[in-house]
Amino acid sequence: MDFFRILHCRSHAAKLESMKWVIPLLVVLTPCLSCANTATHASSQSASVATQPMPKPNFQNRLTDLQVTAFAQLALAGIVREWPNKPSQVYIGPESALTPRAMHPVFYGSFDWHSAVHGHWLLVRLLKEYPNASSNAEIRRVLNLQLEEQALAQEAAYFDGKQNSGFERMYGWAWLLRLATELHAWDDADGRRWAAALHPLEQRIVVGVSDYLPRLSFPIRTGTHPDTAFALAFELDYARAVGNTELAELILQKACDFFLEDRDYPSRYEPSGEDFFSPGLNEADLMRRVLPQAEFVAWLDAFLPDAAHGDLSHLGVPVRVSDPTDGRLVHLAGLDLSRAWALHGVANALPKEDARRKLLTDAALAHTEVGLDYVFSGFYEGDHWLASFAVYLLTGCGL
Repeated sequence: MDFFRILHCRSHAAKLESMKWVIPLLVVLTPCLSCANTATHASSQSASVATQPMPKPNFQNRLTDLQVTAFAQLALAGIVREWPNKPSQVYIGPESALTPRAMHPVFYGSFDWHSAVHGHWLLVRLLKEYPNASSNAEIRRVLNLQLEEQALAQEAAYFDGKQNSGFERMYGWAWLLRLATELHAWDDADGRRWAAALHPLEQRIVVGVSDYLPRLSFPIRTGTHPDTAFALAFELDYARAVGNTELAELILQKACDFFLEDRDYPSRYEPSGEDFFSPGLNEADLMRRVLPQAEFVAWLDAFLPDAAHGDLSHLGVPVRVSDPTDGRLVHLAGLDLSRAWALHGVANALPKEDARRKLLTDAALAHTEVGLDYVFSGFYEGDHWLASFAVYLLTGCGL
């Protein structure tokens, strides 16, 4: 089910006049998708606004072609943009001093490896969800250049060195497996070729997860990349999609070991100032995948006991970004979007008569409205990654 929340009107007067909602799509890149390879720093350019009247959201809206194109533009420009870059490389000698593209011939753009990975995922997701979108020819052209067999083999080989075996563990791993999940069993000639080319890297990540999880004694509970519950959710979706029962059983066991006995989550301590995840909601979003419905309801009763009385505490309150040009502070926009998909996922897992469904859904809508306000800011600090969070949310991925 698609989950779409449009942004608020830009002026109070417009609201009073029409009482309609609009979605502003800030086109921060050139309108010509074929020019994506030459996109310049978005934060230095003025943005133009395309506005379309939309109905009030009800979780069933579809993106318009203009909206699909706007999201695609951000990813198309980002995945081929090498600079600025944060490679997170471990140097073991002068031979390690390589450019991002020399180290990562596919996932060198979008500021960092994981953002490049989920930028590619975004484009595949749009192709699948909107097969007739006007941006699709350009998406396919770029992905055919990017997802090339030899280049992806080099990406897989990067993990062979001991110093690189934990590279992007597990946030980037989770997004790589989300990309593999998207390509799996897709009846599309390009998709089958990309899936085959990705397979060695996919398997390298599966081996990494399978080796790491038995050694992880405690979950990592954080609002940023290392959060264990987030990664386990994506990895479980992958294992189930491809029929890897051994990996699925390992993830299920670790999820229960880490989270099954959790009670009275202290939501009043969220968020931290640079969060783009809610550790508590990520945990709930994982456990609704792990437990049968009746058991999940009982688990949620204990985990968020006040929710039964209509109180989500801080988890129900969207957050604003004080400075979208600050790469850490703009994380809070991602927090709004990831909270929204977790809230919606948890609500969707509850029985239809459960009163918490409306509470969670209303909170999800509120977070979506605020989070989408920053996706097309024109500042690369957010533009290189927020579109992926938005598309994950708006297309109902993971439900």
